[in-house]
Amino acid sequence: MPVEITLDAVLSKRGMTGKELARRVGLSETQLSLFRSGKVRGLRFSTLSRMCAVLDCAPGELLSYAFDPADLPPLATADEV
Repeated sequence: MPVEITLDAVLSKRGMTGKELARRVGLSETQLSLFRSGKVRGLRFSTLSRMCAVLDCAPGELLSYAFDPADLPPLATADEV
């Protein structure tokens, strides 16, 4: 997956537990755990903003993106359009 969750590194750097972050952001520990493992299908900007405010960081510190052309679907040919 080209998007990686780097929240654990930020938590460690800040000396904060996932439990404390979940409480301060208003998430359940289960919701935060699913996010940390990359098992969520989406994330609301409001949740991301609260995480960044609590951790005093930018969204790019919680998520990283590595483009891989192999992740793209093949382009349709003129005959398929």
